[in-house]
Amino acid sequence: MFTYVAWEIHSNNNKKGAAMSLLRGQVALITGAGGGIGRSVALSFAKQGASVVVAELDEASGAAVAEELKALGAQALFIRTDVSSKADIQAAIDAAVTHFGGLDILVNNAFAPTPNVLLEEKTDDMLERTLNSTVWAAWWSMKAAFPHMQARGGGKIINFYSIDTEIGAWLHGDYNTAKSAVVGLTRSAASEWGRFNIRVNAIAPTAMGATFHKLAEENPGFAEMSAGLRPLGRCGEPEEDIGPVVVFLASEMSRFVTGETLHVDGGLHLPGYNSRPKDIPAREY
Repeated sequence: MFTYVAWEIHSNNNKKGAAMSLLRGQVALITGAGGGIGRSVALSFAKQGASVVVAELDEASGAAVAEELKALGAQALFIRTDVSSKADIQAAIDAAVTHFGGLDILVNNAFAPTPNVLLEEKTDDMLERTLNSTVWAAWWSMKAAFPHMQARGGGKIINFYSIDTEIGAWLHGDYNTAKSAVVGLTRSAASEWGRFNIRVNAIAPTAMGATFHKLAEENPGFAEMSAGLRPLGRCGEPEEDIGPVVVFLASEMSRFVTGETLHVDGGLHLPGYNSRPKDIPAREY
């Protein structure tokens, strides 16, 4: 009932041209918000009235997104953040609290990619880089955000997961390992921090970001093939398809949802996909 009424009210407001306000008065920090899905989440949050901290490693893109949000009428702050650095993450959380007075929403989106190579060719350094930018980054940011959310009487944490882990995607051994751990962390925090009214969920999105467009350009027919794998028959738009779902998890519409892993992929998780490189033989012994 609550969800229906909320959407009806805001739908009517939107028809009148009024600004949506599902997140009005909320302070959100989004890692990796300088581009791709992170930027789309930031834009979606801004349109819903949130004050947004753009925690991004690339200064040019991070600052540009902050200006985009301000142009929409939102309060925004760019903080250069290397999520593989505990000190950087702590500084970003501190900046959010100092600048906006608190923290209500944390979105752990950023990660540092490593070369796409076979598992036997993955190095300890690659795994360490991936763990630092995903598991450790989420651990550090969640622990840093916790006392501020507790002080506000609750909070929302959204961690990013991936369908790659579920299908054991080739060439992503370190990434699959790390994202599995993120789900474990998400569920543990949801179990233990519910007593503080802190909701913790994970989202597994796929959308037409920079990597998708690069693959589509290099491989004729890739976009059509990718769309055909999904029961909905199309690929996702970052802002139109992913952003609103993160807004849902960050808003009071999901106030009874925690410990959930939500696929936002047009149904791709149902059939999955074959990630085996074409040049890898079935047997090599």
